[in-house]
Amino acid sequence: MPYTAQDFSKLLAMKDFSEALLQNHFTLYQGYVTNVNKLLESLDSLLKEGNIARPDYAEMKRRLGWEFNGMRLHELYFGNLGGTGTLAPRSSLSEKLAADFGSREAWEADFRATGAMRGIGWAVLYQDKSDGRLMNFWINEHDVGHPAGCAPILIMDVFEHAFMLDFGLKRAVYIDAFFANIDWTVVESRLT
Repeated sequence: MPYTAQDFSKLLAMKDFSEALLQNHFTLYQGYVTNVNKLLESLDSLLKEGNIARPDYAEMKRRLGWEFNGMRLHELYFGNLGGTGTLAPRSSLSEKLAADFGSREAWEADFRATGAMRGIGWAVLYQDKSDGRLMNFWINEHDVGHPAGCAPILIMDVFEHAFMLDFGLKRAVYIDAFFANIDWTVVESRLT
């Protein structure tokens, strides 16, 4: 069964993000969904034909991780936007951030610094499923660098397409706008 792009049009009214930037971003995301479906269909055909020892099969398998994670990371990113940017100080997530980073402010400083690093990629707050610990990671490519056994809790896209149209080279201003629009209810629901 093919994947279907989710509708994130509710974000079009989001503060500080233009409709043009969001529409472009949604189109990019829809391309990942389309490419995942095409790759899965092609791989399935080659498998059924017994043509799995071919270089094109191997390259499609390699490409699938990029396209699939591009699809999922965008879904998680858009999914954790559209809120008021306010995390309740006594919420379980706020308390967990304070416990794992020393304070919620220390976590936020680390997450912002991760997102402000030079380069393209993602800043992701992960929860290690083995011990529950929260950690911020820089993910350079969609399919490289994800910590095994960890679940993404908060995702910030820091590829240029996520901010250049509205914020130019002012990544820090984009990060401020991102934080002002986090839906902490969604983020907290991802915590186990």
